[in-house]
Amino acid sequence: MTGDQRKKLVILMINMFIAIGSFGIIIPILPAYLDSINEGGMAAGLMIAIFAGAQLIFSPIAGKWADDYGRRRMIIYGLFGLALSMFVFYFFNSIWMLYASRVIGGIGAALLVPAIFAYVADITSFDQRAKGNSLISAAMSFGIVVGPGIGGFLADFGLKAPFLISAVVALFAVLFSVVLLKEPERPEQPAAAHHPAEEPMMKKLARSVTMPYFIPLVITLVMSFGLMAYESVLGLFVDDEFGATPQDIALMVTSTGIVSVLVQLFVVDRIVSRYGEGKVLNLFLAVAALGFFISLFAGNYWLFFGISLLIFCATSILRPVLNTLISKMAGSEQGFAMGMNNMYMSIGNVLGPTCAGLLYDVNIFFPFMLGLVLLGLALMITIIWQKRSVKQNVLSS
Repeated sequence: MTGDQRKKLVILMINMFIAIGSFGIIIPILPAYLDSINEGGMAAGLMIAIFAGAQLIFSPIAGKWADDYGRRRMIIYGLFGLALSMFVFYFFNSIWMLYASRVIGGIGAALLVPAIFAYVADITSFDQRAKGNSLISAAMSFGIVVGPGIGGFLADFGLKAPFLISAVVALFAVLFSVVLLKEPERPEQPAAAHHPAEEPMMKKLARSVTMPYFIPLVITLVMSFGLMAYESVLGLFVDDEFGATPQDIALMVTSTGIVSVLVQLFVVDRIVSRYGEGKVLNLFLAVAALGFFISLFAGNYWLFFGISLLIFCATSILRPVLNTLISKMAGSEQGFAMGMNNMYMSIGNVLGPTCAGLLYDVNIFFPFMLGLVLLGLALMITIIWQKRSVKQNVLSS
């Protein structure tokens, strides 16, 4: 990569890290804060569902806007939405205003994420795209790791301190992007690539079914569903099954995040360059499914810890590989494709924790069984799809 490409990627990575990390800051203190305003588990669940739901609804619209109005503008607007969300969180105690802040934050994330990945597609060559996407994914994972740790430290200065710091940091990212981020050069889109901005979400979903990258979108949904279902019951499971302490759970979450960062920084580009996206996709879907299967028989905390590392390692490879596949197959509609990618991911993020929570109350192993079945189906679908697409160079380039 050229020096200019690296500089732009660093700016995008900083933005993604700040966006994800600033939200992660509030995670450790959210239960205590909700308790302080006489709210409990239902409110905590709605916080996640509302954010993911808003992101789901606005992602395809935001992807289209990224194509029509520019990546830079959408990135700046998305960061501003995240900053505004945190300021609302800080200044209000009404649960309805907090729900409103989650809507604003979800819209901000919907504007930001597809625009960043579309920006990466604009500034990288076909062969460089896997590396660019893996660097952005690593910044996301790093934000997930660092954010909660900072939030736990800031809680010593008051329950609301993390909200304020998160808002200020996100606002800094807005100013940082206004000054340093430039709109990338991109090829003129053909007329056929332009679709009405007011196209309904269901129509966009229907159109995505006809796209050559529909199967990778489905795999994205399944992976997000399984991973979020796994994450949502992880703490409950190790507590109920192995008597794990909060420190044990924190160690597991932090370790899996660190593994994700290292894999995305140092492994993804190498294995994709050597084996191609198709083979890597098959292999690590199988690894993730194997992890879900073995988790059903884990007899102690440390074995389950190792299985969790395996699952998160696999999914941290799958995410940038899927992003790269979709990007390579999208042609001139990078914004729309990344918007749909984010939308399918959001569907999984909404449905995964909901289904896992319901199943967990019936049997604590049912969420892992569901994840195993879905990943197994996804693996079969992608193998069949690749056999039918064997003449397409995108899977081996």
